[in-house]
Amino acid sequence: MIESLELKAWVVLARTMDAISDRVKDDLRRHQLNSTEFGVLSVLYKRGDTPLQQIGDQILITSGSVTYVIDKLEKRGLIERVACPSDRRVTYASLTESGKRLMDVVYPEHIEIFKDIYGPLSESETETLIELLKRVGYNAAGK
Repeated sequence: MIESLELKAWVVLARTMDAISDRVKDDLRRHQLNSTEFGVLSVLYKRGDTPLQQIGDQILITSGSVTYVIDKLEKRGLIERVACPSDRRVTYASLTESGKRLMDVVYPEHIEIFKDIYGPLSESETETLIELLKRVGYNAAGK
């Protein structure tokens, strides 16, 4: 059997992503959030009020999915829809006070989890990892 270093790299990468994903999902579950909900809340937490159509672009989900997630978060009182005063066609999503309080806790915890996950790597190694993964990703995408 011919072993492929590239196939081995893919298996290691896939297993690593599964392990990271499981850890992140477990942590978010403690706050009754899934990763898509957290993604939407993160965009609003970092950027402030954001047009609904831009949220999907930021976290790479479809507009239908954005609407569904926004509806769920709105029912939980974490976000609200705000009409754009200058363009009635545009609706913004905005964190409520409850949403901000939640993210004041969850966001720093989330950062700490990733610091722990990447803890075995130096800052330089992490930067190298990012560059290598970008190169592979761009190549895989045909760019």
